[in-house]
Amino acid sequence: MRWIEIALEIDAEVPDVIIYLGPSLSQSEAEEILPAGPEVQYCPPVRRGDLAGAIAAAPRIIGIIDGLFFENAAVGHREILGALKAGILVVGSSSMGALRAAELSPFGMEGIGEVYRRYQAGLIESDDEVALICDPVSNMALSEALVNIRITLEKALSSGVIDEEEHSALLQAAQHQYYPDRTWPQVIRGASLPSTRTDAILLWVRASGVDQKQDDARAALRYIASRMNRQMNSSDFQSSTLS
Repeated sequence: MRWIEIALEIDAEVPDVIIYLGPSLSQSEAEEILPAGPEVQYCPPVRRGDLAGAIAAAPRIIGIIDGLFFENAAVGHREILGALKAGILVVGSSSMGALRAAELSPFGMEGIGEVYRRYQAGLIESDDEVALICDPVSNMALSEALVNIRITLEKALSSGVIDEEEHSALLQAAQHQYYPDRTWPQVIRGASLPSTRTDAILLWVRASGVDQKQDDARAALRYIASRMNRQMNSSDFQSSTLS
């Protein structure tokens, strides 16, 4: 029996919101924005088959931030369409959620954040952009997502930290690495830059690097919180006008 099925069975009340979260943002940080409780339930990264249990629980909102793929079957388009058909608001961001939202926005899935925007605009296409390896217990990321590297390098270039030639070398090195091996030290080493530059760039990345997936996860949670408040206020208004 899957984790989501067990979790939904033991809840005394069906949650209004189910969020699939993993390495993009820790749950403790997520709960600073949207606390877990009877109305909000956090689940591990989504994979194929998870949404059947979620749809049966009939929440108002499903938030997909992180999901499993490559070694596991990824959450399917039909599963998400099933949730939308059931009248559930499905919000995607950061990682698997951003990718699926870009693919299914014509059918009503809502996307939040810069990663979603880039997929939607066709600026990035591959799932390799958001892929990383993480600890299966803690969900801590053990490699770096290509989209984070891409956006960090754009910032470094616009800030004058690197020049066009270094930007190209670093991005190509990142793109050519297999996602579990993609870390900043490996990327910088693979760019074959002078040692004086590699040390300086790594120091800057550690101080000023961009974690776009984390930023987008926070934005998605704030959006979901606002939608919850809007729905609650709407329900309160309807109750008062009908009484």
